[in-house]
Amino acid sequence: MYDEGIEDFAIDEDTDITDVAQLAIFICGVDDTLTVTEEFVELVPMTDTTTAADIFTALVSMLDRVGVDWSHTVSLATDGAPSMIGKKAGVFDSLLREKDHSYGLPYHTEADSQSQRVSGYKKANACVCQLNSTMWVFPAQKFKYVLEEVHTCEESLNNLQEELSFSSQRLPLIQDQFTNFTARLEPYDYLHSQGLYTELSLRQLGQELSQLQEDIDVVHSQLNNSHTQKLSKEADRLHKHVNKMQTIDTLNMKTVKEKLRYLKNNVETCKSIPKDFRVQDKHCVRGLITNISDPITTKVSPHGKSYVSGSWGKQAQKESEGQKNSYWVQPLLSSHIWGNTVRLYQTYEDFMASTNHREFTFASSYSHPSTNEGPNAVLYGEALYYHCYRSADVCRYDLEANEVKRVTLPGTGVGFNNKFPYCYYDCRLNSDVDVEADETGLWALYATLGNHGNLVISRLVWDSEVKSLNVTQTWETRLFKKAASNAFMVCGVMYATRYVNEYREEVFYAFDTATGKEDNSLAIPLEKVAKGVASLSYNPTNKQIYMYNDGYLLAYQAHFRSEAL
Repeated sequence: MYDEGIEDFAIDEDTDITDVAQLAIFICGVDDTLTVTEEFVELVPMTDTTTAADIFTALVSMLDRVGVDWSHTVSLATDGAPSMIGKKAGVFDSLLREKDHSYGLPYHTEADSQSQRVSGYKKANACVCQLNSTMWVFPAQKFKYVLEEVHTCEESLNNLQEELSFSSQRLPLIQDQFTNFTARLEPYDYLHSQGLYTELSLRQLGQELSQLQEDIDVVHSQLNNSHTQKLSKEADRLHKHVNKMQTIDTLNMKTVKEKLRYLKNNVETCKSIPKDFRVQDKHCVRGLITNISDPITTKVSPHGKSYVSGSWGKQAQKESEGQKNSYWVQPLLSSHIWGNTVRLYQTYEDFMASTNHREFTFASSYSHPSTNEGPNAVLYGEALYYHCYRSADVCRYDLEANEVKRVTLPGTGVGFNNKFPYCYYDCRLNSDVDVEADETGLWALYATLGNHGNLVISRLVWDSEVKSLNVTQTWETRLFKKAASNAFMVCGVMYATRYVNEYREEVFYAFDTATGKEDNSLAIPLEKVAKGVASLSYNPTNKQIYMYNDGYLLAYQAHFRSEAL
């Protein structure tokens, strides 16, 4: 086939889908006219074993069958397996011994990345070929890269040496500055003992000392000798001393702020609450609540107990004639957070039977600015008062005029949108602003950033002449709002509750707006039928407390004692 040409072979052995080994043989030849021809010769089944001898026998049989002269073979390409190129028993070694290739036989394998496959030609009974020796030359590029790295390292060392030298020069300057700080602090020690220093000056000194300590730390990290260690310890000691002075000053400032809060509350008390309002309501003269009865009314919400958040009760204004005996329910129908309707019953019997009610819609959607947010509403006179949608406002919905008025609560950073909800055990979603009513009128209970998240009490007044809702007074308490599960107002006193267990709450705190005094020693039990308390509100017309208890509507009777705060 290639009698006068130059040949090379490529062989590979693999297994087909029938699990029979197959030997693929290719031949490439060059004739006298330098015409290159490459052909697939044969696929030889290896039905027995696939040793080097078996493969060599199959190759020899094929070459004899197609009439190839082995003396013209110049190279062999394989996959590099031991059976192919083994030194003692490989196909390649057998081929050399069989035909006596005294000039050798080049081969190429997939596993040998340094080998080359080259073609040659016959000249004077010899194989002549050209080899590319560049792969064995000296790695000049790598050597150049190493040299560049050495130069870079040398530059870094020089820079470090310069920094160390600079730090050594700075040490005396830092020592002088340190001595200056110590001297400047001595007068403050005296002023501190006399209570005369200013917080601003001390804070400025502390900031400068912090900067100096950073400089010392930088130098110490570079030199790390006994001198820098001593400086670092001295700076740390001095900084702790300044911090201690600031801490004591802060405690003094908190004491002053507490006195200021007390005076401010007293001023608010004197503004507009009538001095005789407790004489008008004799039970208020008797002092704090001493006991709360077991539930005297228990009913599932007319909307179903799946609506676990909302509020309910009896019309709370004594002077109201049109709605004097009305009962109302206001569930939060959207995500237990928002509501836009209130259901009104004219009598207690209608309420218990869930019949003869009127439905009032005060917002067109659950995201309307006039939508109710959180379980906080109270029906007072001819209007429903509640927390307005995502705002620091209280809304008033007039049932007769079908219109909404609003007022913004005072304070720095009034909490809303679930910032300061009632919590204690489980947080009640979006219960940030709580609207309550008692013998003195309307109240808003909430928390502010300015009062550190503690409860704030604001008195609300509706001006019927100019049709506006106003805030007339504000008191700040020391009770953290998230530490209470709920709260309500009675006779100008705010009572807060906390979770005891699944079937009991406890009134534990009271704040009297008439005196500005607090009592956190209370322990008045409040029974319930479910774990979560959505809302609590007191009604001055019958001295009952109403609870929205995870879809259950409960009512209690409040009892009073003779002692005052």
